[in-house]
Amino acid sequence: MFGGAVSIPNNSPHLRKSGSRPVVFDIGDLGNSSEEDFSHSLESDEMKGGAIPLNSVAITPSPLLLWRFKVLLFIIWGFCCCKIGWDSVMRMSVDLRDLFLYEAFLYYNPFLLVTMMVWLWGINLWVFAQANVGYAKMFDLDQSHLTHREIWKCATWMTIIVPTSMTAYLYLYSHGEVSLAASQPVLLYAAAAMTLIFPFDIFYLSSRFFLLRTVWRIVFPLQAISFADFFLADIFTSMSKVFSDLERSVCRMVHRQVATIAWFEADSVCGSHAVAIPIVLVLPYIFRFFQCLRQYRDTREKTALLNALKYSTAVPVIFLSALKYHVIPEKWTNIYRPLWLFSSVLNSLYSFYWDITRDWDLSCFTRIFKFTKPHILSHVLYGRKWVYLWVIGSNLILRCTWTYKLSAHLRHNYITLFAITALEMLRRFQWVFFRVENEWNKTNSKANIQLVDNPEEEQILLNNNGHNV
Repeated sequence: MFGGAVSIPNNSPHLRKSGSRPVVFDIGDLGNSSEEDFSHSLESDEMKGGAIPLNSVAITPSPLLLWRFKVLLFIIWGFCCCKIGWDSVMRMSVDLRDLFLYEAFLYYNPFLLVTMMVWLWGINLWVFAQANVGYAKMFDLDQSHLTHREIWKCATWMTIIVPTSMTAYLYLYSHGEVSLAASQPVLLYAAAAMTLIFPFDIFYLSSRFFLLRTVWRIVFPLQAISFADFFLADIFTSMSKVFSDLERSVCRMVHRQVATIAWFEADSVCGSHAVAIPIVLVLPYIFRFFQCLRQYRDTREKTALLNALKYSTAVPVIFLSALKYHVIPEKWTNIYRPLWLFSSVLNSLYSFYWDITRDWDLSCFTRIFKFTKPHILSHVLYGRKWVYLWVIGSNLILRCTWTYKLSAHLRHNYITLFAITALEMLRRFQWVFFRVENEWNKTNSKANIQLVDNPEEEQILLNNNGHNV
């Protein structure tokens, strides 16, 4: 037992292949049958014409080589899309070119911005992982939640699919295949919807279910508001323009106006003066408004009412802007335009104040220049003093530009509007860092507090969710 080496027979159940017939033998016969098994293996090797190597190593390319090859393919693909798209646009007449680009941009602008947001969210998760921030605990994620690498993988596929569909749309339309061109955005939208609701256990089913469940809780706040609920709802407010463009695109698809001139009429059902535009724009703010009311009902904190008031200030900005197309010009200039300007300034400043003093807990009017002794709830995790000063300044500027994307009467230049919406995504991207930092600091500070001996007070501490919405 402790002396010479023991050879394991080929018919050992530990070595047999899956599906083969099991062999039962006595342990006492192991030593006696070793020589017989060895001679049997030699005969088998001779019949096969050679011995099987003991150490066979699979030859695979290095990860660095694979990464370089993927980057090369990505660059070639990007160049082909740009080249084909540019040549297709140049084939059109000058009069039709701008109108056609505006329509193509409307269909693909939402997906391009969503793709950008997914990339940024992956960066958020990467920074959280580097800073050891337990975001999974705050969002109540399970063990199978997506990491930043998987988020980036999804974003990579979105980056490939969306421009490819757009290039096919431009190419087919410029070459006279109007029906095939009209099918491209329809197929893209249908594929995106099917990917989200596909019920089978492929393509991150648990994460898709978590996203759809959270969206359901946002639309119908019939339960206590969790951190993930109001966090995603806040992100949706930054994507209100995306939802508005999605509605207009789906409207044209339903009414078969894709790649036609029927939508050129602004007063049509899917035109730029449609009543559905301000309604869709205001929906994310209405959802957050009712979330705050639900939070006040559960906690009786007046802060929730003040937060609800903040979201209600976005409603007059949206609807006063939409009135320009439904009232006479004199009435708009003398009455509604001044009201729109006042409500825009109020919404921007109120939202900026809330970001600094509540969401980030920086209390800018008392502690903005006192980072040498930061408050326990505004501890610097991601940068130094200049980072916070930059975020505060840029947040104020981008909050003011928010008015542009919420106002329907300012949305004529689609390129400018796309740039401003992308800047709003970047503002929300940096907002995520400090909002999660604030919540993480609160969680850690509460974890360090010793629970009191009184069972009633202990139960109150355990039941309190501790976050402001």
